[in-house]
Amino acid sequence: MSASLHPDRADALAQQRWVLTGAAGTIGSSLRAGLADRVAELVLVDVVELAAVHPRERPRIADVCDLAAITAACADAHGIVHLAGIPVEADFAALAAVNVVGTYRVLEAARVAGAGRVVLASSNHATGMYPATATEPPLHPDMAVRPDSLYGVSKVAGEALGRMYADKLGLAVAAIRIGSFQPAPRNERELSTWLSPRDCLAAVLAAMTAPGLDFAAFYGVSRNARRWWDLAAGEALGYHPRDDAEEHAAGLTGVGGPYPFQGGSFADPAYTIERQRTERTAG
Repeated sequence: MSASLHPDRADALAQQRWVLTGAAGTIGSSLRAGLADRVAELVLVDVVELAAVHPRERPRIADVCDLAAITAACADAHGIVHLAGIPVEADFAALAAVNVVGTYRVLEAARVAGAGRVVLASSNHATGMYPATATEPPLHPDMAVRPDSLYGVSKVAGEALGRMYADKLGLAVAAIRIGSFQPAPRNERELSTWLSPRDCLAAVLAAMTAPGLDFAAFYGVSRNARRWWDLAAGEALGYHPRDDAEEHAAGLTGVGGPYPFQGGSFADPAYTIERQRTERTAG
């Protein structure tokens, strides 16, 4: 998996220490090698034990909800790629504790430790209640948020925290609204929302190295012919996706849909109502 960087950006990154939270997760596991190849040191943070497979990796057990632990992990770091979190609908108290409070603590750890930049894993589900139709112009991150789930709400809150830390406390923050991260699209919706592993790495590297960053949000999506989301905000940071889900379209029409909203099954009322019922029963 390759992603190119301007030589000046690559040279700067090669001197830097970065922290990757959620390193044991699906996206974290995919990004590790590509990031470790490009930085001086990559601290892998998760709540489970990890083994280093690259000479520049430094595994560390820490919970992002533990401010002291995550601040210690960020010592001497240039920045943090924050992927740790609950990636689906869940008990709202759990979502708030991990996705909101955990994101706050990562941002605060970055400030206290002197790490100048945080790349936040946001989600396309922050705007998943927009209609699942092509729009002209495409959906832009400056348009109003329309979360499709409690999970989406937690990602909107994370973006708001990032904006506050950028505007008020001088941290450079990039929030990537990640699409459907998969080796290949699996259904008709993902012909619009797919984010390939190669393009995901390119998006993160652009966010890590974009000069003059204060705050930016952009859609982490491949250059899909059917995409619903604008690429301009990412391109302004140097993100130029290369893959197109259309190359995998054969046989996917009618699979996994159709859904009326961009969030797919996340936008189905039952997706949240069933979780609330489970939470009431457990309580």
